[in-house]
Amino acid sequence: MDAFLRMNIIDGPFVGVVYTLAVGAVLFLALRRPSRRWIVTATGALFGGSIVAFVLLWWVRATNAFGVDLSATTTIWVYVAFSAMCLAIVNLWKSRWPRKMVASVALVLFAVAGTVGINADFGLDRTVADLAGISTQKPIALPRTTPTPVPSRTPLAGGALWANWLAPKSQPVEGTIGSVVIPNTLSGFRSRPAGLYLPPAALVKDPPLLPLVVMMMGQPGNPDPSFQKPILDAFAARHNGLAPIVLVVDQLGDPAIDPLCLDTAKHGKSETFLVGDAVAWARANLHVLPDAAHWTIAGYSNGGECALSLGAKHPEIWGNVLDISGEEYPGSDRPNETLAQDFAGNRAAYQAARPLTVLAAHHYSDTFGIFTVGSNDGSYVTQARRVEAAAKASGWKTTYFEVPNGGHVLGALNGGLQEGYRLLYPRLGLSDPSTSP
Repeated sequence: MDAFLRMNIIDGPFVGVVYTLAVGAVLFLALRRPSRRWIVTATGALFGGSIVAFVLLWWVRATNAFGVDLSATTTIWVYVAFSAMCLAIVNLWKSRWPRKMVASVALVLFAVAGTVGINADFGLDRTVADLAGISTQKPIALPRTTPTPVPSRTPLAGGALWANWLAPKSQPVEGTIGSVVIPNTLSGFRSRPAGLYLPPAALVKDPPLLPLVVMMMGQPGNPDPSFQKPILDAFAARHNGLAPIVLVVDQLGDPAIDPLCLDTAKHGKSETFLVGDAVAWARANLHVLPDAAHWTIAGYSNGGECALSLGAKHPEIWGNVLDISGEEYPGSDRPNETLAQDFAGNRAAYQAARPLTVLAAHHYSDTFGIFTVGSNDGSYVTQARRVEAAAKASGWKTTYFEVPNGGHVLGALNGGLQEGYRLLYPRLGLSDPSTSP
């Protein structure tokens, strides 16, 4: 079962087998004894499937059902899958039982092929477990640490890590990832196990105090640290094994539900979990620098909005914010539903919960904000520009970056992480500011 859950459904052998079987099934179902009736029937089935796909895609776009613009690749997969399924359906009539059996199996096969193709286009759920919202990360053994003290100012100049860290010969070449359980003592919020990335410098006998990044993924999504590892391992290789510790927390609980990173009667105390439980756990269990200048709140998509919101509300905890393809405000993809269900129709309360409202009410002295978005990500580009401008107006030091052709898929996430860490490294004392771009 574990092997099945860990099976690669992005570019592994399973994908090739599914595509090959699907093409074979289409050829088998299309090639019947040629007759005018069959040609008309098959053509009508393919056309009918295209009509169904067109109507479905129109509805998705009209209702903003997924909260993102669908790419051309995803659109093509929807047309192909529904056309093939309609071809299978017409093969169930006036045919012998072997063809009926193949057609019945092909219905499922075409649905699977379409799902695999669309999922591969997004690129965020690499395994069966990821797609199902199940964590397969193994628990990680935490090095013994002294609890991080109450926040105090840590010198970034002469005491910066890049200038003082001498890596021992025993330091690993790569970091490691795994899962940890964060007790919900304060919030009672039922989260899934968090993901954790420990860089090479954190794995030695006497590790230095390192910066901390608290990361949140999108919705639906998983607290998966595997996206961090290849990017930060590469940074660490260029910087003497130094990289931030990254705690990927679950702000959702259920991947099908968006608790808005707020405390609500409907979905529980997600915000208290993030600000209270997760922060307390990190200070007690991770060997991290204590001050806000070395702490970063980061997120992608739904998590990006959460990062913006928490960074705006709690500059005493997080001095840096990395917002990757984030939404402008909680429930921005379905504001009317959010207003009715999560705020009981109270427009003033909903407005007060928006990050731009929080930013406008405060002035910040030392918060660094990084905003990235895919250059062809439709409305998210407009939202990213708007929140970056609002953050800058409130006193944040900000940067804005568009990932070329990033869309709202894996390219945007990876590009945002690359750019974010490039800018964060000198800020966090991990690289020489004078030589950083």
